[in-house]
Amino acid sequence: MDASNVISMLGAIALFLFGMSTMTDGLEKLSSGKLERILEKLTNNIFKSVLLGALVTGLIQSSAATTVMCVGFVNAGIMKLNQTVGVIMGANIGTTVTAQILRLSSISSDNPLMAMLKPSFLGPILALVGVIFYMFISGGKKKSAGQIVLGLGVLFIGMNTMTAAVAPLQDLPEFQSLFTAFSNPILGVAVGAAVTALLQSSSASMGILQALSTTGVVTFNTAIPLIMGQNIGTTVTALLSAIGASKNAKRTALIHVFFNIIGSVFFLVVLYAVNAVVSLPFWTATMDMGSIANLHLLFNVACTALLLPFHNKLVTLVERLVPGETQLQDISVLDERFLATPSIALERSHEAVIQMGLYAQENYRLSVELLRKFDPKKLERINETEVALDRMQDTLDNYLVKLTDRALSPEESAKVSELLQALSDFERIGDYSVNVSESATALHNKGIVFSPIAMEEMTVLTDAVGEALEKALACYKERSYDQALLVEPIEEVVDLMRDDLRSRHIERLKSGSCTIELGTQFLELLINLERISDHCSNIAIHILHDTAPADSLVHRDTHAYTHALHHGHDPQFESQFAAAKARYYDPLIALEPPIGEG
Repeated sequence: MDASNVISMLGAIALFLFGMSTMTDGLEKLSSGKLERILEKLTNNIFKSVLLGALVTGLIQSSAATTVMCVGFVNAGIMKLNQTVGVIMGANIGTTVTAQILRLSSISSDNPLMAMLKPSFLGPILALVGVIFYMFISGGKKKSAGQIVLGLGVLFIGMNTMTAAVAPLQDLPEFQSLFTAFSNPILGVAVGAAVTALLQSSSASMGILQALSTTGVVTFNTAIPLIMGQNIGTTVTALLSAIGASKNAKRTALIHVFFNIIGSVFFLVVLYAVNAVVSLPFWTATMDMGSIANLHLLFNVACTALLLPFHNKLVTLVERLVPGETQLQDISVLDERFLATPSIALERSHEAVIQMGLYAQENYRLSVELLRKFDPKKLERINETEVALDRMQDTLDNYLVKLTDRALSPEESAKVSELLQALSDFERIGDYSVNVSESATALHNKGIVFSPIAMEEMTVLTDAVGEALEKALACYKERSYDQALLVEPIEEVVDLMRDDLRSRHIERLKSGSCTIELGTQFLELLINLERISDHCSNIAIHILHDTAPADSLVHRDTHAYTHALHHGHDPQFESQFAAAKARYYDPLIALEPPIGEG
């Protein structure tokens, strides 16, 4: 074998890898996020999970891509850890489809019809058809279909070229000795894993092994360690994708690792032990492309059958290896794996903003509780959540900037603007909630408390703001027009309560019945609580604008709409305002004016 053969072989491998990458990219584009949505809505049925994992991987021709998707969904909190086990097992079965396609090279040429399926004949035809569709026909799906056909054609051409390039190897004693060395299970597994990790594709390394089988030197006892090593090497992609991800995302990647390692070790031990006792007749039998493809399929099906009953044990194992509770989902929802599909990225961004809203609501609740009874643990939780909120805002800003670099429709661009507005409102609500907690901390540190009547006033106000926040979050989560209508009446009542309570407290300060320190904190609380309700109003008005009929006032001009509401031009608003006023403002007025301390 001379230098030209080596160069030809390397070029063939490069062409083969390029064809596989092109085909996989086309399949992912053609799916338009549908496969991701199927995984996202996965049931807890382990058998359905296995079938789904095999289906998705068979369609996109990459078990690593399926596992990375699982890592992304777990990292985003969309899938639970135990849901991924079946998908990962199924992915190992689905990845065998490529080897079954490539076995067409071993079809006998005696039958003319069957010979037309050989890569040497089919490859150039598919490549030509694919180029025509990809370069000369407009339309997203047609272009993606052309990319798939082109990739498959290039894959076949690369396979055929690689087979021809390795043919001279069969006469080299050194090459035969090399493959004999691979019968050592440790060396065979290590080489298979290293090659697959380098290529980032078990299908690619399997194709290379199938091409080498045409030399006649690949036997069962050399192929089995290499195949098992390939299954281990393919886990590197998922491990790399889990770097910097959440604990559960790391656990997902480890499930893939342990599933492949345990299955490989088990079958290696069983096969070598049985051969040592009874000398298996096929142990040194020569393998061709078809038998390697079948061995690959049989091994992965057997591994799944072996470990499927113990899927919960795998979850327990990785949870022990990666201990601790899952941290706050500060940036995990915004997984960059989804940027390739803007519709999915926007959905995930929406989920991130909802998570911000939930964190802001939690901080508001804890801050109000601190006013009533100080608890250092609650204060620590507030500060941790505020850090998560700030990180989420920064990350989401950057995420949406990256998303705008993609080709977005007008509707998707409008969604980006809405997300930016909403995340700003929820982040500000979180900031004002921290301000409330700081007032509670200041009161605690100074050893001063509000009088019972002042505390009652504050309780009524915080309850009203809490309801406004609850309604604002609900209308944003559900994009509900009816829920959004309920926010502005409460916000208007909060404004009335703020004005009344400010006047009362100023009178207390003037009369000397309230200290300066208490009065300052009370007025500061009024400002922060009223601003929280303002941001709740912003969120609700934006939802009303987006969900109202196109000819409605709120859709045409939100400022004119709010002006009309506050000047008695909307009977529905007046009715809702009266109900909110009866719940909060009227009980506040019924309280006796404070006489003692503030």
